[in-house]
Amino acid sequence: MKLCRFDDDRLGVVIDDVVHDVSDIQAQIRAAARYDMKGDAVIAALPAWRKRIEDAAAKASATPLADVKLISPVARPSKTMGAPANYKKHIEEMRSRTDIKRDDLSSNLTKAAPVRAPRGIGEAGIFLKANSSIVGPSEGIPLRFLDRINEHEIELVAIIGKPGSDIPSARAKEHIAGYTLGIDVTCRGGEDRSFRKSIDGYSVVGPWLVTADEIPDPGDVTITLTNNGELRQTAHTGDLIYDVGRLIEFASSFYTLNPGDILYTGTPQGVAAVKPGDVLRGQCDLIGELEIEVRAHRAREP
Repeated sequence: MKLCRFDDDRLGVVIDDVVHDVSDIQAQIRAAARYDMKGDAVIAALPAWRKRIEDAAAKASATPLADVKLISPVARPSKTMGAPANYKKHIEEMRSRTDIKRDDLSSNLTKAAPVRAPRGIGEAGIFLKANSSIVGPSEGIPLRFLDRINEHEIELVAIIGKPGSDIPSARAKEHIAGYTLGIDVTCRGGEDRSFRKSIDGYSVVGPWLVTADEIPDPGDVTITLTNNGELRQTAHTGDLIYDVGRLIEFASSFYTLNPGDILYTGTPQGVAAVKPGDVLRGQCDLIGELEIEVRAHRAREP
């Protein structure tokens, strides 16, 4: 099953090229959930409510995908996690680069701090991205600091469905609700990684959630990213240093994972700069296509 959120916080089931509106089910689930629950009520309820969601979709009105505005498929994750340096070739490409070793961080600084070469994920650990940085395909990527390097990083994203802590990798699949695509946008510089990756709009998620039963082997998934039609990145999850199970084991050894938590699994080689006007397309045969436009950040009115 493919679940999306669209327009003004509506819930839909995607079948072929149409969206079947099941927002009434979403309202029922949320009404029954505790306000103080940790995580996303709809994701937590999927096992118990799936049959009712499917039955409702069969009777619901259908709207072409082209006529809806897709937003993040998860409304309320308790946290958004990222796996740094999880493909060997990406580590190699970052170590060979000279353009990001001494970024100019501010016009007030005459000498920028050097950027340390990537460490392995076991040493670097999981990092967090602010939930406020999450956007869906229709919202665009509002670039800030156009005088600095901002880059795309395509990734497979796992969505946690069942809460747990200290989860062994062999049982990790029991805790996954589904998968989606993600673009971890990165502003290069000397500040803390999580700070630079948590800019508004720098955590793209979508186009929808594909339930875990449709991807029985997350270690055999191919993802590509193009920028303005030019192929930039190709990832095969069989090349992950920490596979999805190991990532969940690692993350849950530090954090309790909650329903709806978002886990970016790492990006392959081929990261490159983006600029306003670029159109990024992530594609995976098992998930679908994520298309999003890059634009310049516009300051909000007071």
